[in-house]
Amino acid sequence: MVSRSCVSLLDLASGNMMDFSHTPRALPRIMTVPGIISDLDGDGTNDGNSDTPSTVTLSKKIIVSNFLPLNAQKDLKSGKWSFSFDEDSLLLQMKDGFTENTEVVYVGSLRADVDTSEQEEVSQQLLEEFNCVPTFIPSEIYKKFYHGFCKHHLWPLFHYMLPMSPDHGNRFDRLLWQSYVTTNKIFADKVMEVINPEEDYVWVHDYHLMVLPTFLRKRFHRIKLGFFLHSPFPSSEIYRTLPVRDEILKALLNADLIGFHTFDYARHFLSCCSRMLGLDYESKRGHIGLEYFGRTVYIKILPVGIHTGRIESALNHPSSSIKVKEIQKQFKGKRLVVGVDDMDVFKGISLKLLAMEHLLQQNSELRGKLVLVQIVNPVRSSGKAVQEAKIETYTITKRINDTFGFPGYEPVVLIDRHVPFCEKTAYYALAECCIVNAVRDGMNLIPYKYIVCRQGTPKMDEALGVAPGSRHTSTLVVSEFTGCSPSLSGAIRVNPWDIEAVSNALNVAINMPDLEKQLRHEKHYRYVSSHDIAYWACSFMQDLTRACEYHYSKRCWGIGFGLNFRILSLSPSFRKLSNDYIITTYKRTSKRAIFLDYDGTVVAQTSIPKTPSPEVISVLNNLCSDPRNNVFIVSGRGKKSLSDWFAQCENLGIAAEHGYFLRWSGMSDWETRSLAADFDWKNTAKPVMKLYTETTDGSYIETKESALVWHHEDADPDFGSCQAKELLDHLENVLANDPVVVKRGQNIVEVKPQGVTKGFVAEKVLSLMIANGKPPDFVLCIGDDRSDEDMFESMSNTAYGSSLASAPAIFACTVGQKPSKARYYLDDTVDVLALLQCLADASKSKSSSTETQVSFDNFV
Repeated sequence: MVSRSCVSLLDLASGNMMDFSHTPRALPRIMTVPGIISDLDGDGTNDGNSDTPSTVTLSKKIIVSNFLPLNAQKDLKSGKWSFSFDEDSLLLQMKDGFTENTEVVYVGSLRADVDTSEQEEVSQQLLEEFNCVPTFIPSEIYKKFYHGFCKHHLWPLFHYMLPMSPDHGNRFDRLLWQSYVTTNKIFADKVMEVINPEEDYVWVHDYHLMVLPTFLRKRFHRIKLGFFLHSPFPSSEIYRTLPVRDEILKALLNADLIGFHTFDYARHFLSCCSRMLGLDYESKRGHIGLEYFGRTVYIKILPVGIHTGRIESALNHPSSSIKVKEIQKQFKGKRLVVGVDDMDVFKGISLKLLAMEHLLQQNSELRGKLVLVQIVNPVRSSGKAVQEAKIETYTITKRINDTFGFPGYEPVVLIDRHVPFCEKTAYYALAECCIVNAVRDGMNLIPYKYIVCRQGTPKMDEALGVAPGSRHTSTLVVSEFTGCSPSLSGAIRVNPWDIEAVSNALNVAINMPDLEKQLRHEKHYRYVSSHDIAYWACSFMQDLTRACEYHYSKRCWGIGFGLNFRILSLSPSFRKLSNDYIITTYKRTSKRAIFLDYDGTVVAQTSIPKTPSPEVISVLNNLCSDPRNNVFIVSGRGKKSLSDWFAQCENLGIAAEHGYFLRWSGMSDWETRSLAADFDWKNTAKPVMKLYTETTDGSYIETKESALVWHHEDADPDFGSCQAKELLDHLENVLANDPVVVKRGQNIVEVKPQGVTKGFVAEKVLSLMIANGKPPDFVLCIGDDRSDEDMFESMSNTAYGSSLASAPAIFACTVGQKPSKARYYLDDTVDVLALLQCLADASKSKSSSTETQVSFDNFV
């Protein structure tokens, strides 16, 4: 079989895939949200990569899909296999988007069964002659993978069909899921045979291989990996019914760049990540990114295009001209509407026919003149639903033709056979209108092909009898539930379920003035010709290339088992705080300052009781009992709650409401930040917050002495976040002239006086220690949200900016792996308490040894 030693054979394989005409162009950045993943990956001892990139510049593109772009046929007499490229395959055509010297390797399955005894020979032949690596999946596994899980679970679900009963879809089957995972693993093994992980780019296609990124990322932590979904991605209400929803989401997030045809599909994916994994996304300068364990996974939105050169070549083929003349003769005096669809329940063929029936019923003048030519592609899947759709299609067609037809005229011409590409282009070129009426479709390129065919070529114009230089026309009726709809702004968009609306749209399309037809056509042609398959492939690969520029700037670790595997990627200077390391420093210092956030740091954000546990009280008392320690709780909570909760900690300092109130110990009075005590702004802010509280279920207002806080942690995640953004803008506008700041935090929007920050607390405590002649030699600060970043920054500036004999040991530590000004992190509140307990134990140990030494001296 093929092994990694066979990489040299790839150099011998021909790079000339096809002799298609290229469409050279600059790449205008239109209608795309490129993804640039600059914060990615690092080193791992088991990822097969060194810490520095290889100096070898040769790289290849590895395109992975369910099927190879090949046709396979076996000679029954000689027993020999013959292979040829499938010229209609998008995977093959997309090579035009790469530079001429780019080597492209395809990994996928053949559309034919190859005997086990022949597989090694066939593999070698395909690798050497076609740069293709076949994945020979055992037939029983492949049947469960493709016809089982893919076609009976994922495909219907992604097209919004739920298995509500055994008669309407198949219920989830764990055995089929296992076959899906097994098949993806076989694909991963084949990619590993030909990849140079330091240089090559891997581009995985479609829903058949959604867990493949996990297997590849687990083997090569720095792999340059893109994924594009060619089907719709359903809304979270539909997707979350899938029992393996989390596994698939996490697997996709192991890619560097995830592509979708439309914003709707991307939005649904992001919503699922938010609701099921708790991940938030941000848009920065047009780039949508998800922060995932130190990595930024970016989202690209760009619909795929077509190969205009291939269509133009077909239009120029002699058989197309001959076919055009035959069709013209057959439908002389008739006006053609064309539809080309697969036979499945989602293409809406029967709805289209019902709209045609309604059109003829309401417009008698069109009878005998208007013909719908419906081409049905060969079925790609079987099942009861497909058979029912086929029966319904034939039944409605017969009814229409029986009702409105007469000798020499059939209103609906149903072509249910394999139609050669040249014949299809002839129908496209002749049809006044093209209708795509799918109830759900990932993309659908039929309108694009129709537009190019209507633009024609000089040879086709000659065959059609069109005068040279004439302006071309076309009209489109497109379902709003197809992926191509947003890009075709000149099309008449319809709801396919509204039979009357579709009928009216067809009537408008065929009766539209010629000038309007010309203008709509020219607008569409400009888009289709500039956003072809080459543009799409080039744009995606450009973004993926930029995404991987910083793969070696971070360190990474693989964590998690099975399909829960993911990469933890961190800056070399950002590392987990080691208990042993900090304790060593802690023991040799004598003037320490310790600042601790409360929520999310010493008490978990998810904890329902917010009061500190006995363990927290004990640890803090032990730390405070060491005279060398100055320990402070720095929180956004009110002073009453904090003073009540920590009444047992007499030596603990508390800063409440982000430092507006400060108490040095339980025996001292509260100090107030010396700011203007004018809180009239509350009378303006509170009514605004009440408005959003009333309209956002699960939200509430917290009133503090110095601040107002709007909480939305119990609201719907998407709606709460949206409302928080709106509230932030609203408050900033109405409070523009007041001495306050409006900030967003973790599930909150807060209004507080200017200058009140946690950073002020750290600055004040450290400055006072220095002024009293006890400059700190050890500073520890732990927090988990944005407000704590001020503390990290302030304590570094104060400690390093002062004229101290020696710089203190500073440990700024955030809770959770995320971008931060802190140099260290701890995973969660459990780690925080464990660290504090170690420090408390070290204080006890130091006190005991000191007491022992004093006793010994007295004894001597």
